[in-house]
Amino acid sequence: MQGIKLKHSYYQNIDTINLSKNILGKKLVTNINNQVTSGIIVETEAYLGIHDKACHTFNNKSTNRTKVMYGESGFAYVYLCYGIHSLFNIVSNDIDKPEAVLIRAIEPIDGISLMLERRNLKKKSYNLTNGPGKLSQALGINNTFNGLSLFNNNLWVEDINNNILSDNIICGKRVGINFAGEDAKLPYRFYIKNNNWVS
Repeated sequence: MQGIKLKHSYYQNIDTINLSKNILGKKLVTNINNQVTSGIIVETEAYLGIHDKACHTFNNKSTNRTKVMYGESGFAYVYLCYGIHSLFNIVSNDIDKPEAVLIRAIEPIDGISLMLERRNLKKKSYNLTNGPGKLSQALGINNTFNGLSLFNNNLWVEDINNNILSDNIICGKRVGINFAGEDAKLPYRFYIKNNNWVS
């Protein structure tokens, strides 16, 4: 199921909410030491920058870790959650509009045996990639990927002509961000209806 690698223009010409929806059904791929793993993106969350209390760049906060979010779209923003789980985001919007899309779950396609090994699992199950930390571990994504462009040969997204109709996209509240107050209730989580790999 090989598709066409998304170009930089794809990320430039779409806002963060629409990117969060439009990227559903596309294939996220890693190639590490010539070992390819991939999966179809089935769940995302949008983080809308300086006005979003759930976003790391809320109120124009900038650190060495988050500075990639102030740059061009189509780059990886990867951070450690609870000091354990690497969470993979795609920087969106324009320069100095620090927004991102968190990839929350994928349906595994290529390199499943390697994914199982990385996750220390015996057999394929939904637990393999049905969460942001799980999918990063399965794909070999860690904090060294922070700032990496999605136009190289190690990390990219492909269009596989699997367009998800709006009727098949469910919107809901984001997960695990109660600290964000009212912003925690915003309907910025998107996932494919009836997909078993959703977190």
